[in-house]
Amino acid sequence: MERSFKAEVQSLSLGEGETFHGEGILAVTKALLQSGVSYIGGYQGAPISHLMDVLGDSRELLGGLGIYFESSASEAGAAAMLGASIHYPVRGAVTWKSTVGTNVASDALSNLASSGVKGGALVILGEDYGEGSSIIQERTHAFAMKSQMWLMDPRPNLTSIVNAVERSFELSEASQTPVMMQLRIRACHVYGSFVCKDNKAPLISSKAPITNPVFDFTKINLPPSIYEHERLKIESRWPAAVDFIRSRQLNETFEGEHTELGIIVQGGLYNGVIRALQQLGLADTYGNSKIPLHVLNVVYPLVPDELAHFCAQRKAVLMVEEGQPNYIEDALHALLRKAQIATPLHGKDLFPLAGEYSGEVLLRGIGAYVAQVRPQGLNVDELLLTQRGLTELRKESAEALAVPVPSRPPGFCVGCPERPVFAAIKLIQKELGNVHVNADIGCHTFGTLAPFNVGSTVLGYGLGLASSSGIGPLMGGRVLSIMGDGGFWHNGFTSGVVNAAYNGQDSVLVILKNGYTSATGTQAIPSSPSQPANHALTLDIEAALRGVGVTWIETVPSYNVADMMGVLKKAMTTEVGGLKVIIADGECQLERQRRIKPVVAKRLKEGKREVRTRFGIDDDVCTGDHSCIRLSGCPSLTVKPNPSALRTDPVATVNQGCVGCGLCGENVHAATLCPSFYKAEIIQNASRWERWLYRMRSSVIGMLAGKARSSEEESLTA
Repeated sequence: MERSFKAEVQSLSLGEGETFHGEGILAVTKALLQSGVSYIGGYQGAPISHLMDVLGDSRELLGGLGIYFESSASEAGAAAMLGASIHYPVRGAVTWKSTVGTNVASDALSNLASSGVKGGALVILGEDYGEGSSIIQERTHAFAMKSQMWLMDPRPNLTSIVNAVERSFELSEASQTPVMMQLRIRACHVYGSFVCKDNKAPLISSKAPITNPVFDFTKINLPPSIYEHERLKIESRWPAAVDFIRSRQLNETFEGEHTELGIIVQGGLYNGVIRALQQLGLADTYGNSKIPLHVLNVVYPLVPDELAHFCAQRKAVLMVEEGQPNYIEDALHALLRKAQIATPLHGKDLFPLAGEYSGEVLLRGIGAYVAQVRPQGLNVDELLLTQRGLTELRKESAEALAVPVPSRPPGFCVGCPERPVFAAIKLIQKELGNVHVNADIGCHTFGTLAPFNVGSTVLGYGLGLASSSGIGPLMGGRVLSIMGDGGFWHNGFTSGVVNAAYNGQDSVLVILKNGYTSATGTQAIPSSPSQPANHALTLDIEAALRGVGVTWIETVPSYNVADMMGVLKKAMTTEVGGLKVIIADGECQLERQRRIKPVVAKRLKEGKREVRTRFGIDDDVCTGDHSCIRLSGCPSLTVKPNPSALRTDPVATVNQGCVGCGLCGENVHAATLCPSFYKAEIIQNASRWERWLYRMRSSVIGMLAGKARSSEEESLTA
């Protein structure tokens, strides 16, 4: 995993009245334990990956309470787990990255929301929207509305987050409806404290199992039950949810002195709004706002009478809703008109229609709102002057720099085993011509960026091969598809490989086997070389391929660029039809470094011999054309000033970040570039013989270098 939480999880055992200090993700886990949850599942994905890591490190604690935990094969599998709460009074929670994860899980969620639940069912979603996002810009809100599942959006502080988890289970049970809770990246990683309660062992658990299985036809999603489900959603579950939200005061109102104004804000945006108000002099350092705030910790369903009451007494109200479509603002407009409340509502007319509401965006929007309303007792001109001074800093910074700050797109890590595969693809295209490449989601998506620019489409996790179905038959030659081993087990095996085998597709698939779902923090997958202690089974990709009829399979070590080129050309030109699969085998370099560094440190501490491989570039041989950099893109391969006074082009160099993967040399060999690269072995705790040999070699080299220097000086004199 990306990091270990084995030390931090000790705080999950804190009891009643003790104070927890830590990160948002750990607080969520503690809240689950305090809520008496019976089972937990999920699939990793930013910004919620750490929750799976924490749960994995907490297996002993979970097992002691009788809580079942599994790392699901996909988001759909995790969502289907919640079926345990349909008939039985058991609380369950699952987690994944939204909205792409919710896309995968939506079939199970639709069925779950239709039949309803008896035990509390909670879906914890990493709301990945905005400038820090790695995915398409969509919001979870649409899924909540589509399936009529209630959506929590708590304020980003630990007390609010913990309360939201506990109240979510209660809301779910009170309304017999699954509940979603979205956490933005700042909420996941916010630090703080809260007062703990005791962990609850669930009444039904792996230690106290169900003895009486239940069958109830009305819970099955078939006619006529589904028509009754729809009626219950509107006539029973929705009113019950609204009553619970109102009676438990899940939404919060904070009064302020400027009562003509009023801001309604999603809970997750509360911290940003408060910070903007502080900078404008409209809130103090403790977060006490001078403008009344209504915080929606539950963004769906809305509570009409709460909102009507808040808006009725204002001169104008500002709705702070991030992203598109503006579901809440539109609903609020309709709600006010139905209640015949004439209070003007501002929102997307003052804020950007789309995009993340950063500090600067909130400053501008709130400033524009105050300027529109101009309440009594507030020096609006002075406030606008403050706002302009703060927001102009970016413009002044850009002017001071004189040139734009270069963009920094993501890229492969140093020594990544996937980089050589894309180098090989780039090289074979020089010989075979342009090849249409169906890319996929994962670290390997970076292959679509410079310097490789390989990959024409990205349609979904594990869908690289499936996306070749439409274009393959229309191309004059074979198409190439990319898939990671994580994507293979998640979705790619069934939707891609099985589909291609069944339909007799004549195409080429490259499976990048690095051993983990590396893009989300190197979590284990069924074929990981190092499985968790409780799960020693390792499944085999090649066996799975042969099991569905794929016969053309070749495995190539990822770093062998020349061999990879040969196999790629063979696959693209062979007369053999059907699906041809190349398995590029190379462990994720990050995980490898995490694994070997403590081992190496221990050996060095014990005085044992250790050898490190490093690569370098001979300054005298390097021509400075930098073709090696354009073919590799490794961050450790860079440039430095040319040491020769007669040449101006900077020469290539390998910096201290090198992990010794050897790709630079492999590329030079495969592409027949200049022979300026050399390989060196650095020996630590060397033997006496090695030390003596080193001294002898150094003496001989020094002597020969001295003679050569003398000869050169003599020739210059002559």
